[in-house]
Amino acid sequence: MRILMCGDVVGKSGRQAILENIEDLRSRLALDFVLVNGENAAHGFGISEKICASFYQVGVDVITTGNHVWDQREIMNYIDSDPKLLRPINYPARTPGAGSCVFETQAGKKVLVIHPMGRLFMDPLDDPFLAVGNVLAKHTLGQDVDAIIVDMHAEATSEKMAMGHHCDGRASVVVGSHSHIPTADAQVLPGGTAYQTDMGMCGDYNSVIGMIKEPAVARFTSKLPAGRLEPADEEATLCAVLVETDDTTGLAKSVEPLRLGGRLAEAMPG
Repeated sequence: MRILMCGDVVGKSGRQAILENIEDLRSRLALDFVLVNGENAAHGFGISEKICASFYQVGVDVITTGNHVWDQREIMNYIDSDPKLLRPINYPARTPGAGSCVFETQAGKKVLVIHPMGRLFMDPLDDPFLAVGNVLAKHTLGQDVDAIIVDMHAEATSEKMAMGHHCDGRASVVVGSHSHIPTADAQVLPGGTAYQTDMGMCGDYNSVIGMIKEPAVARFTSKLPAGRLEPADEEATLCAVLVETDDTTGLAKSVEPLRLGGRLAEAMPG
């Protein structure tokens, strides 16, 4: 299988990068499954039902979120009706929505997506390692599911790397989101799980992690109120990770970064 995971979508420019490129990438790279982290898609804060629908229309298979999942209040009443929109799995049990789900590709392959959120420098949620382990215990890669994808939404690189090794040999891929900066450590771990600490964002990199520079800088240089942060709106770079899995075992054969458009140097997997 060929799986594309796209990093945090930030604002209008990030949405445009997804809407203008996913259909072409699905064809050009012969993709079987596309995941997009959409937690900053609605003007930098959360996601809406309308945005979800627009992503599905161009070929996105599942949308993950993170700590901004509830920023658009409508999502609390919508998320239970949309199994393709995941919130972090380690929220308390009564939280609306789900943090994992098994999806079926057009070719009939079954893909399990698990979406944990870290706790270092983040909200003190339930244990993400226990939550992921409980799901993995119910599924066997290469048997009842053909691929297992983990989007680890976390601040600390150490926590993301720990999740990668925690899942090594049991998941097809563990990739981090949240920090909006693509890391240079794409690799297949010893047990066969593809890994990258952060896939970066789909947004304008002439910014501070996707937000207009001046107010963001002012927050660091002055104690005066700087107002609400607004997304930068120049051309976005679509940052993603392409993973190819073995059809028999479900483990990774390769992992490569993808960068398209905007200010960052282009990287297009062969």
